[in-house]
This record gives sequence, structure tokens and C-alpha cells, in this order.
Amino acid sequence: MTAVLVEDLGKAFPSRGGTVHAVDGVSFSVRPGEVFGLLGPNGAGKTTTLRILAGLIAPTRGRAMVYGHDVAVRPEEVRARLGFLATETGLYERLSPWETLSFFARIFGLRATDGAARAEALLRRLGLWNLRNRRVGTLSVGERQKLSFARCLVHDPPLLILDEPTAGLDVFVARIAVDLIAELSSSGKTVLLSTHDMHLAQRLCERVGIIHRGRLVAVGEPEQLRLELGGDDLTDVFFRAVEREGLSPADANDVR
Repeated sequence: MTAVLVEDLGKAFPSRGGTVHAVDGVSFSVRPGEVFGLLGPNGAGKTTTLRILAGLIAPTRGRAMVYGHDVAVRPEEVRARLGFLATETGLYERLSPWETLSFFARIFGLRATDGAARAEALLRRLGLWNLRNRRVGTLSVGERQKLSFARCLVHDPPLLILDEPTAGLDVFVARIAVDLIAELSSSGKTVLLSTHDMHLAQRLCERVGIIHRGRLVAVGEPEQLRLELGGDDLTDVFFRAVEREGLSPADANDVR
């Protein structure tokens, strides 16, 4: 069984100028225990794809499966098996980190003792233990991001969906996030992450899918794609994959 299966996925939004196809016929799969990166510039369709997988929005066409469960048909089964890290933390500012994790542990059906154990372990692992009783509204951007990581891990899901996990973080917190992702992968977790940071993808991802203007233009192992398309690194691979499809890379100026 695949951890994630996406088949001919599409999402269209109405606009004043007509219909915008944010995701346009995307298909890929993620193996259990794999780190898979969805790469592309801002506006490429990465976040829309991940939000469909997390059950937050419905696709216009196609289907998305998580551990054999259709996200549109069995959303509760899907949510129980994944942790979703969004670009916006969405944390309750009046709660403390301890209250936040305890609350989400209850939502996911953990017993009080198990939830408390998970909360303590995660807060200690992420360096938030001494801040556990502070209000979230007083935390820094990096501290909030670490708490968001803890929130999506509190129920110990087998799949993590991470949308731009290091965006906007200083170098120290970004390093903690990268190390945590590598640690989770080593422990057998499946990780699907989106990023426009090619260096991050090169370091963490076993396979990548390159998405541009809603279309998936290449899928494979980074080295395999480099040999196939040429270039020195994933940034070169990205531009060559886009150009091969006859798309213009001129609006992909947010790739790092």
C-alpha cells in the first residue's frame, strides 16, 4: 500500500478573469517511510495540493488517497493518520503551549495520561519546556513554529504533511526543523513536504516532484533527474524541467 496516492488531481477557482487552475492534472505517489518533496515557486500549486490531501479543501477532479482512504470520502480516517503543518500556524494565542498540546491530544482521542506524556516529550524535544505555561501570543515566530511542529506530532501520525516548514525562520530554528524532519524520517515516518528551497530538498528528499503553474513537470530521485535533465543541482533541474514542458520559467523567480 502506498502512503499517499494522487491521481489526476485538479482544483479550479473562479476569478474575475475566468477560471484559475491552481492544480491541473497532478499525479504522484509517496511510499511508506519516504521523504517526498513537492518543489516549485510560490503560487505553483503546492499548498493547494497539500490542503486537498489534508482534507481542508475538496478537489475539482481526480482523487487523493492516504493509506488507502479517499480524502473526500473518509476525511476522519485520513486526519487520524496525518499531521499537517500549515504555513500559517493557526495557534490559539490565549492558550499556553501545554494547553495547546493537551487540547489537540484530546481532539485526537488520546487518554489524559498519554496526552500529557506526549506533550511533555515534544515540548522538551523542541526546547519549549520552559515556555510551556507562557501564552502563545507572547512567543516568537520560531517558538510558534516549533509548537506547530509539536501539535502535528502529538497523536504520533504515520504521515506528516509539511507546507514550507522552514519558511520565515532564522537559521537556528530552521536547523532544528531540518534535524527534526531527518529524525522523523529515520524513525520510519512518511514525510511529504513542499518547498521552494532547492537546497533543503536536496538534503532531505529521497524523491521530488517539480510543480509549476499547477502542473507536475517531473518526478524522480534528485540524482536521477539531474542525470536525465542535466545541470549541477536541483535548481538547474527545476528550470530545465520547466523549459522541457514548454513553460516559461520567467515567473519562477522565487526559487532558491
